[in-house]
Amino acid sequence: MKTVIMAGGKGTRLADILSDAGGIPKPMVKIEGKPILEREIECLKKQGFTDIILTVGYLGQAIREYFGDGGAFGVHISYFQETEPLGNAGALFRMKDSLTEDFLLLNADVLFDVDFNRFVRFHKEHGALATLFTHPNSHPYDSGLIISDEQGAVARWLAKEDERPLYYKNRVNAGLHVLSPKLLNQEIFTPKIDLDRQLLKPLAGTGRMFCYDSPEYVKDMGTPERYQAVCRDFKDGLVTAKNLHNRQKAVFLDRDGTINRHVGFLTDIDAFELLPGVAKAVNQFHALGYLVIVVTNQPVVARGEVTFRELDEIHNKMETLLGLEGAYIDGLYFCPHHPHGGFEGEVAELKIDCGCRKPKPGMLLKAASDFHIDLSASWMAGDSRADIEAGRAAGCRTVLVGGTGQDYGQDFAFASLEEFSATIGRLCKIG
Repeated sequence: MKTVIMAGGKGTRLADILSDAGGIPKPMVKIEGKPILEREIECLKKQGFTDIILTVGYLGQAIREYFGDGGAFGVHISYFQETEPLGNAGALFRMKDSLTEDFLLLNADVLFDVDFNRFVRFHKEHGALATLFTHPNSHPYDSGLIISDEQGAVARWLAKEDERPLYYKNRVNAGLHVLSPKLLNQEIFTPKIDLDRQLLKPLAGTGRMFCYDSPEYVKDMGTPERYQAVCRDFKDGLVTAKNLHNRQKAVFLDRDGTINRHVGFLTDIDAFELLPGVAKAVNQFHALGYLVIVVTNQPVVARGEVTFRELDEIHNKMETLLGLEGAYIDGLYFCPHHPHGGFEGEVAELKIDCGCRKPKPGMLLKAASDFHIDLSASWMAGDSRADIEAGRAAGCRTVLVGGTGQDYGQDFAFASLEEFSATIGRLCKIG
């Protein structure tokens, strides 16, 4: 499979760094001693993606001189030189005769370490015309958002300036794509062609574009502050560790009574309120390299008190409120079942004795499969016996939150999630 890397950016917002580096093109800015473009090529090469096309423009000769034909880096590199501004997708149309099969399209100013084979497999399994690599971030309130249907097909593409719902899932386009060459079988007559606005956004709602949600490391270095953060993350080993080819560790969180105030069976979205310190705790878990995954029993669906759509909106509120405080979750699993009947308006097909309802560990096991999680290196935190038993059954260490006077066999107990997050680093060194 070919990989096209767009390497023609000027890096206007990185002017000071680029000037200090001697006026080099943005993709040649170094991350721990190597150009960021070389870091990208290393990631691709080790996964078998060795046929690379670089689209170059501004100071492109410096890129050509450094990488040559790619032989010294274990890959084959060819070039497309932009002699006039074509927009970030114009080059694709100029070289579409050489793009005869699905291809990766990446940006040269993004540091990533991604399991691309997994990404491509998802694209092919869904028969997509385009697949977007999507992830949550710490500032969804000022980012473009991707909204999908139940099958993961992109239903709406909301740019920063577009009106957005009051509550939304924290899902942002990371700028990595798998595209079909069929996408280029159209005529666009503008001098410049914008990838997002002219090619991808029009696919929203067609069922031909999908989002691939992943917690793996993908960050741009478009500002000096982001550049410094990326350098720190690379030096600390966080970039490589987040690749899903590697075993992950997670903190699994119950929802009611752990993330939000417990109000019994929560059926009214207005009653959802984050507990104090939750966003800070989530950020601390992430800082220590943990995925944060919510696993929650929601029998209100089987009882007929909340529809799937209404539950989704409650979870959108949770993600929106967390995002406003700079926090995000990596995954969410819920059990809609309930084994007992006799409720007015109940949903008969959901009244089953399932394997996902806590205290059974089904949700944790599914997350472990989806995210390649080492459960023995992970934690389950919740406020009930069912949470502790589910965590123990899955092989996790367990924390009882808010119930320090109860003994359900948990490993530790804390008054709040924030208190646990402040101590987890020390606890990991115990035993």
